[in-house]
Amino acid sequence: MTEELNKFEEQSSTQEEFNWDAIGKKDQVYSKDEREKLEKMYTETLSQISEKEVIDGTVIAIAEREIFVNIGYKSDGVIPINELRYNPDLKIGDVIDVYVESQEDGSGQLILSHKKARLLKAWDRINVVHDTGEVIKGEVKCRTKGGLIVDVFGIEAFLPGSQIDVKPIRDYDIFVGKTMDFKVVKVNNEFKNVVVSHKALIEDELEAQKAEIIAKLEKGQVLEGTVKNITSYGVFIDLGGVDGLIHITDLSWGRINHPEEIVQLDEKINVVILDFDENKKRIALGLKQLTAHPWDSLDANLNVGDKVKGRVVVLADYGAFVEIEPGVEGLIHVSEMSWSQHLRSAQDFLKVGDEIEAVILTLDRENKKMSLGIKQLIPDPWVDIKEKYPIESKHKAVVRNFTNFGVFVELEEGVDGLIHISDLSWSKKIKHPAEFTKIGEELEVVVLDVDVENRRLSLGHKQIEENPWDVFETIFNVGAVHKGTITEKNDKGAIVSLPYGVEGYVPSRHLAKEDGSKANVDDDMEFMVIEFSKENRKIVLSHLRTYQEATSADKKHESKAKKTKDSKVKIVNENVEKQTLGDLEALANLVQEEKPKKKPAAKKTTKAKEEVKEEPKKEVKEEKAEVKAEAKDAEKEEDKKEEKE
Repeated sequence: MTEELNKFEEQSSTQEEFNWDAIGKKDQVYSKDEREKLEKMYTETLSQISEKEVIDGTVIAIAEREIFVNIGYKSDGVIPINELRYNPDLKIGDVIDVYVESQEDGSGQLILSHKKARLLKAWDRINVVHDTGEVIKGEVKCRTKGGLIVDVFGIEAFLPGSQIDVKPIRDYDIFVGKTMDFKVVKVNNEFKNVVVSHKALIEDELEAQKAEIIAKLEKGQVLEGTVKNITSYGVFIDLGGVDGLIHITDLSWGRINHPEEIVQLDEKINVVILDFDENKKRIALGLKQLTAHPWDSLDANLNVGDKVKGRVVVLADYGAFVEIEPGVEGLIHVSEMSWSQHLRSAQDFLKVGDEIEAVILTLDRENKKMSLGIKQLIPDPWVDIKEKYPIESKHKAVVRNFTNFGVFVELEEGVDGLIHISDLSWSKKIKHPAEFTKIGEELEVVVLDVDVENRRLSLGHKQIEENPWDVFETIFNVGAVHKGTITEKNDKGAIVSLPYGVEGYVPSRHLAKEDGSKANVDDDMEFMVIEFSKENRKIVLSHLRTYQEATSADKKHESKAKKTKDSKVKIVNENVEKQTLGDLEALANLVQEEKPKKKPAAKKTTKAKEEVKEEPKKEVKEEKAEVKAEAKDAEKEEDKKEEKE
């Protein structure tokens, strides 16, 4: 056991002295200085790189999917081969730009990117080119909305359609795949957008040509040009390096809706220079000026009153323009379209494109103006208006318009009349004509007055019937009582609907009921006529008077009865005082008639008559007293009868 331990210790001491670094190497001994020198030389052969940096690299191998690049680092980098497919001529030994993605990945491999390096360098170059205005080349990759996509330094730039050429381009596909010169006109580093232009290069070349061409231009000069573009407002003409505009109004002497009616794209035409601006490089051209003005060739025998034919080319509210010949137009004012006086628009009579006949009303060849009329083609209905519509004649008319004071109606085309609001109804009080009729409705009318000079007819509708107020005067006489219904009410009074469609007015104080309350709308009650005016068609009513008059009549009747009784008593008294003995019998009979049931009184009278014969003087006084008593009894009896009645 002891021997084994000693052997293990000897082996352990031997291993500790063993130089493991010398295994597989030649036994070379370097001094300290030599070692430091050699380490320095080795370190200088390695590049100092940083991640996210663009550096140069040399292609050392090309595999099926990868390219190996030496950047002078302790290991070689790897780049996917698809990042260099744009360069099919790539070979070993070529120097390319690489972007250090990672110095060492999980497997210890240096990761590089040529695509990112190219993109970063491209943006730097794009900014430099944009600042300097340098012309660069790019390849048109494809078409997009509004333009083309161009590859510039590996960056996709946008080429607007308007920047392809100075001429409008209608087919963008012909440029796809072409390599062209461009100028960077806009760079947005934030959104990574680049806009290029090919037109800018051409314009620079044309600018000098334009200045030379414009310097030779003169007003009135006739040049040949090519239709470059057509818009709704005019045509652009290429005059050989400089553009001019023919406004739509200078294309033709006649009216046109669109320039395409006159010219076509790429058509070669002669134009005349109307005006130009050297500073703004604008040239105004004309086409119609190459031909004589149609007014100059207008028939010299054409005069006012002649009939002409034409086509309606423009409509406005105030009238219509009619083209007699291309470039020769006349205006038909709306007032010359109909003999009617009520307001209308030209659209009520004509429409664009109508072929019509008209009469020349005015003709000014110097100022090239003409006015026409179409109503003159038919007779003026006012010429024999008095024969056609004599006063008090009845006709039918159509309601055309309302005003606050009446209704305008049309008897026939060109013959209008006015029905005043007061001539609409005999019985109703109308605040606005719309309460009585409506537009388009037919009314019967009576001609009240004819004003030929001012072309006015005064008409009436109520005159179709006799004036009912002549009859109402006998029905609604003052003091008459009628039943009515309150239809309207305000602070001053109320409107009451009476029989026969008549309305009456009740002042506020006359609305009081017998119980002290006030009458309200829709109340049916009796009203007394307190005022009637046939001229003003006015009936004033009172409910108050209906029960006040009854009370007054009762009092009047009682007073009259009392006066009658007093008169009878007085007569009796006078007769008694003047009675002779022979008249007592008649007096007794009168009393008996007044009070037939009182037989005792009759017996007394007979007895008194007999006693008077015997004693005339004594009985006269007694008879007088008895007659007075009988008279009083008769008066009382009469009062009872009246009370019963």
